[in-house]
Amino acid sequence: MHYKVPMTPQQIEAQLERLLSRVAKPGRYTGGELNQVVKDWNEVGYRVAMAFPDIYDIGMSNLGWMIHYDIINKHRNLLAERVFCPWDDMEASMREQDIPLFSLETKHPIRDFDMLAMTLPYEQLFTNALNLLDLAGLPVRALDRDASYPLVVAGGHACYNPEPMAPFIDVFVIGEGEEVLLEIIGTMRAAAHLDRETQLRHVAQIGGCYVPRFYDVAYHNDGTVAAITPTVPEAPPKVLKAIVPVLPPPVTDFIVPFIETVHNRAPIEIMRGCTRGCRFCHAGMVTRPVRERPVEEVLAAMEAILAKTGYEEIALMSLSSSDYTHVLELTRRIGERFGERGLNISLPSLRIETVSTQLMDNLGDGRRSGFTLAPEAATEKMRNVINKYVTHEELLDTAREIYRRDWRTIKLYFMIGHPQEEMSDVAAIVDLSRQVLAEGRRFHNNKAAVNVGVSTFIPKPHTPFQWEPMGELDDIRDKLRYLAREFKQPGLKLRWNDPDESVFEGILTRGDRRLAEVVERAWRKGAKFDAWYDHFRQDAWYEAMAEEGLDPAFYTHRRRPIDEVFPWEHIDVAVTRRFLTGDYLMSQRHETRVDCRHQCFACGILPKLKDLRRETPPEAWECPPVTRVEERKRSIPLVVR
Repeated sequence: MHYKVPMTPQQIEAQLERLLSRVAKPGRYTGGELNQVVKDWNEVGYRVAMAFPDIYDIGMSNLGWMIHYDIINKHRNLLAERVFCPWDDMEASMREQDIPLFSLETKHPIRDFDMLAMTLPYEQLFTNALNLLDLAGLPVRALDRDASYPLVVAGGHACYNPEPMAPFIDVFVIGEGEEVLLEIIGTMRAAAHLDRETQLRHVAQIGGCYVPRFYDVAYHNDGTVAAITPTVPEAPPKVLKAIVPVLPPPVTDFIVPFIETVHNRAPIEIMRGCTRGCRFCHAGMVTRPVRERPVEEVLAAMEAILAKTGYEEIALMSLSSSDYTHVLELTRRIGERFGERGLNISLPSLRIETVSTQLMDNLGDGRRSGFTLAPEAATEKMRNVINKYVTHEELLDTAREIYRRDWRTIKLYFMIGHPQEEMSDVAAIVDLSRQVLAEGRRFHNNKAAVNVGVSTFIPKPHTPFQWEPMGELDDIRDKLRYLAREFKQPGLKLRWNDPDESVFEGILTRGDRRLAEVVERAWRKGAKFDAWYDHFRQDAWYEAMAEEGLDPAFYTHRRRPIDEVFPWEHIDVAVTRRFLTGDYLMSQRHETRVDCRHQCFACGILPKLKDLRRETPPEAWECPPVTRVEERKRSIPLVVR
């Protein structure tokens, strides 16, 4: 969208005064909330628009942009402001009135910023990202934007395979952005007098930065990738992910929304990474190594959050919160320090085998909410295949102890469509859920409940299952129909994800650069808000794929040969292909690996990040410390014969 006349913040404010009374939830667009940061534009040297390409209600609960907003605004000479996608009614009015997309804090048009930094945690946001660029008055293709436009940067978990969005983004941050984003800002300020191509050559030399315009992709006749080749000397053959060696201080100045958001709570990340190695889990593979936050830092952050925000719930966030080394000490001290304040503590991710009775007792009154467990598979065979091994007895023992402590609802999460799954494995979901409910009724009679969520397995890049096909759609639907029939029983409730939406995600998550044409075509046909059930335009996507001559099944239902070159081959998450291949082959033999806190399996993290590990205190990572050769020689005892 090209705007006829540039608008000032004052003109946008005036337009909004007339407009907001006619749209739903005007609080999405006003700004002015408690703890927002407003700086004098004339007093800062660089301005960043922090974008989450969905509506305010969703984006305000995302911890990723909050962290970067906080870090940037702590620098006196830098500024970060927020921008989200407007909902349909607001977008229509903005386009009709020729109002450009603007920041919430000062109502500056996004076109006026130096950088547009976008969070892409999942693939269903791709068309929203293009729509956001268009509403801001920016050409959607990177090659059409010169140095007069904001630099468009994207990061988040969907960027570990950046190829379906490659033509639209100037720079992808691969990995963790806390330090990299500041490096990009410093480089761009120093190169402000240069053209965009030259600026990007400098940025491409920053660790963790992938500049897609500097890479060519060649394909075999069958559509698989032949090679991914850098075209300039500044671009590395492989882009190694960036990490922070020690978790930065947690955010405490959370902006308090005017309207209800999906999570009305303050999150504190207590641990980053996971040592478990579930073979389907993208996050567990790409966020290694595990780094934990000290208990004292968590407690101090909680005090600050309560003082600055008034939130009544704090979520202790991680991929597996009960694996946090100090979880018992932390929950005990939280009870001692905050127990009289009516504070609700949630641990959103708990492992069955590490949920101890002491942890349940520390979490306190269970009647406020349900207790969530994610066995993912209902038979021990399948839990071996996915490397999430826990015995049937352990699961029922855990359920029994949860109900004993006055929780009345247990939520169980499963996947269907796993590799090697048979119908008997699906039937076991019903049997196991009934057995858990029976445990609950021993303590709470008919007040006990089991809520079951079922999702469809989607093979993800950088995981041991990246070679696997998705389950056939008709087969998945048959399994869901069976479960729906069998769950018609008081006390049992079943919810499931739409398998069509899972297939759509499966197309994008392992997509190549050719899919970028599909993303743009689908957007121009009206696709946006693809994560919203009532907005998902499957017809637009399949029409776009047909027009580009691409077969959806090529991306979703095709088993990859072990030696196939993946579209993300040039993205290095520090977990080696050799390790992933070995783990994939182990899954076919139903073999498991133990938690790598107890045994290092040489996944690749230590060799590739050895310099960072060497400079980091031993207790900061769950990976073993790295010593220099001369230090190891000095530590070898001298034996005199």
